Amino acid sequence: MSEISETASGFVWQSSPPGSIYDYIRVASFSIGPDGLVEQWSRRAVDLFGVTAEEARGKDPVEAFMPADLRERGHRRVKEILDGKEWTGLVPFRMPGEEQPHGIAEMYVMPSETETGERAALCIVVDVRALRRIETDLAASQAIFGQSPFGFLLFGTDLTVKRANQRFATVFGGSADDHRGRTVHDYLARSEADRMTAALRRVLETGESVTDLQIVGAAPGARDRRHWSINLYRVHSGSGRPIGVAGLGIDVTRRHNAAREAASARRNLALLNEAGARIGNSLDLEATARELLDVAVPGFCDLASVDLYQGLLTGDEAPPGRWGCSHDVGYGAGSAELRRVAFASAVADTPLRTDEGHGPDSGCCGPVPIEVGAVHRYPFNSPCAGALRTGRIRTVPGADGELVQSTLIVPMVAHDTVVGLVQFSRAKGSEPFGERDRALAVELAARAAVCIDNARLYRREHERALILQRSLLPPGDPEAAGLDIACRYLPGTTATEVGGDWFDVIELPGHRTALVIGDVMGRGLRAAVAMGELRTAVRTLAQLDLEPAEVLSHLDEIARGLGAPIGTQQSRTHKSRGPELSEVYLATCVYAVYDPVTRRCTFANAGHLPPVLVEPGEEALLLDVPPGMPLGVGGEPFEEVEVELPEGALLALYTDGLVESRDHPLDEGLSAFRRALTDPARPLEDVCDRVLTSLDTGHGEDDIALLMARIQGLPSEAVGDWRLPREPRSVGRARELARTQLKAWDLEPLVDTVELLVSELVTNALRYGEGEIRLRLLRDRTLVCEVWDAGLVQPRRRRARDTDEGGRGLQLVGLLSSSWGSRRTPRGKTVWFELALPDGEGTAEPTVEQLLSMF
Repeated sequence: MSEISETASGFVWQSSPPGSIYDYIRVASFSIGPDGLVEQWSRRAVDLFGVTAEEARGKDPVEAFMPADLRERGHRRVKEILDGKEWTGLVPFRMPGEEQPHGIAEMYVMPSETETGERAALCIVVDVRALRRIETDLAASQAIFGQSPFGFLLFGTDLTVKRANQRFATVFGGSADDHRGRTVHDYLARSEADRMTAALRRVLETGESVTDLQIVGAAPGARDRRHWSINLYRVHSGSGRPIGVAGLGIDVTRRHNAAREAASARRNLALLNEAGARIGNSLDLEATARELLDVAVPGFCDLASVDLYQGLLTGDEAPPGRWGCSHDVGYGAGSAELRRVAFASAVADTPLRTDEGHGPDSGCCGPVPIEVGAVHRYPFNSPCAGALRTGRIRTVPGADGELVQSTLIVPMVAHDTVVGLVQFSRAKGSEPFGERDRALAVELAARAAVCIDNARLYRREHERALILQRSLLPPGDPEAAGLDIACRYLPGTTATEVGGDWFDVIELPGHRTALVIGDVMGRGLRAAVAMGELRTAVRTLAQLDLEPAEVLSHLDEIARGLGAPIGTQQSRTHKSRGPELSEVYLATCVYAVYDPVTRRCTFANAGHLPPVLVEPGEEALLLDVPPGMPLGVGGEPFEEVEVELPEGALLALYTDGLVESRDHPLDEGLSAFRRALTDPARPLEDVCDRVLTSLDTGHGEDDIALLMARIQGLPSEAVGDWRLPREPRSVGRARELARTQLKAWDLEPLVDTVELLVSELVTNALRYGEGEIRLRLLRDRTLVCEVWDAGLVQPRRRRARDTDEGGRGLQLVGLLSSSWGSRRTPRGKTVWFELALPDGEGTAEPTVEQLLSMF
């Protein structure tokens, strides 16, 4: 069978490929001779009736294929046909050997003539079932193709449109027939058309369907972008031959917009979650600003910057300003000074350019980059200054020829206080900012502003606490007679720099020195305040020249009295317990008093770690000092231990932060500490550094205090010590001994003063004291004179009346000496005075007014 195709020259016949429509509708033919018998039997008749040509030729078709009850009518029809009459109708037929009808055939019988002019007939037979099936398929195809609410296209093998449904024509204009012969390039932009063409070609070549191909375009005459989901599948003929590609298009713009909104909401929620986790992890203003930009770029915008008020960064007490109050933030023609503290960019490395910012020396208002760290102002009428004044977000479009498409200017407001400004910018080509983006920008800026304001408040309080704590620690390296001292203080972390560890070096009469180290349990400002109170108490008690155990007993009472009662109202179950304490101060402490003349040191311990002593040529050892209970517990007495320290020995006092952490137990820390002290002959500062570098001091769990002292007793030639009998001539003997010793020390300028004061103290000892008298002169950084006796009555300075002949000796001592006092001793008391060594200019004589003040 052939088919006709149209060319430029007309119609031509060509061979019909297998699987044509005739195969599908099952058309067969045969011929009847003048005798009414079958003469010719086509191959399609063989397929339709299942009877070969040999079996069919020469048979009466009525008798062979029609049921018995229809044969009479069949013979009449054949006779009429042979008489020259055409006939068309439906004829039941049966298969040979069967009685029941097999099917119904539509038959078209045309009269014909033989070569001899006899009447014959040509019969064309169609299987009615195949026709009905074709009608049903066509109806279904027309219903799907024509009535579908989705756009439907049928592309030929040349990828041109062969057929379009009405829905497609409604969207793209014209009638359905107007789209025949077009290609996808007639509907889509080049990039999208190329994608669609590649997909059509791939489906046509491989037979693999494509589902949900996302195509973006615009309908003719429309400006809004539409999103279509395209499904492509290859179409075959009845024999399976590919004849084209069917495309079904669904407008998914609403679904796409909803998905985009949902994705935007999820992104914003994720950004907020990330902001909550990352912003404000430190209490540093600049670090918090950088954390904000780390979250925003590139997840939210392409460029961003943060400006904070300069006054905020310099620690001004007054807040930068209240939003809505222009006089608080405006200065002259512009806003207050700001500093660019952070900048981030996903598209460029240069600082954010703005047409509002300018440096102090630029002298122009053109677009200039603001470097991180630069201090600048925004002009008064600029959007940035307006946002700072009103506390409201503003959107500024980018200028032509610039990278930025638009910018959100967001004031950073915390507790109704504007602390700075953040700018979020998106580059051209990015999605524009929407209302949801504006809300997110405000939320991000607000979170960062609260963290920055908290950091500002923390830094202010932290600085105050540091001032308090550092004022309570000895400044620099303290000095003491007969001791070489070095000390270190390390906070646990920069965030907990304020703590309760402390040490102190207190000068006592007689060139003695009190060494103190303590640790208030806890950290922060509360611990620092408690430490300050205890340290002040220690210094006060030390001036009373009490024994170490007595000092700790008084400290224990003070620590127990520091807790403030909540009140008298108690719960029913605790009525008998008395008022509770809102806070309890517990502290550990070691108090030691060192005498450089005897090189003996008396220790008392209140629950603190034992001191470490390193004698020359020996290993470091822990001194066996009874630990006692911590301060604030009460109820237990403290014990003293007196140890003689050899010349050159090293004494170390420390807090537990140096030797204890989660990573290793206390015993290991103590062993490591002792090993770090194996070379005590090195300079003391080097020994301190070696200890801190050898031990794990960076664990950040507790503060560390270290106080080290190398023993350097007073040489014998710097001490004058005499015992005098209890008789009047001892006064003159004391003056003579003092004069001789001062001349031996080349201290002639002090002779007269010392003779006078020694005479007064020895006279008082003879008049009011008891037992043997002892005179001692000590020469170190100052000159100390001590007079000892066995009496317990302490001298008291008083103003003599005009008629009194005596009572002015202690006034004279106080007037001529730099300091004086008395202290108890195990066998009585000691009265002492101290004089500064002459500097070559002689000592200042008392004025007339000073002398007259004694009368």
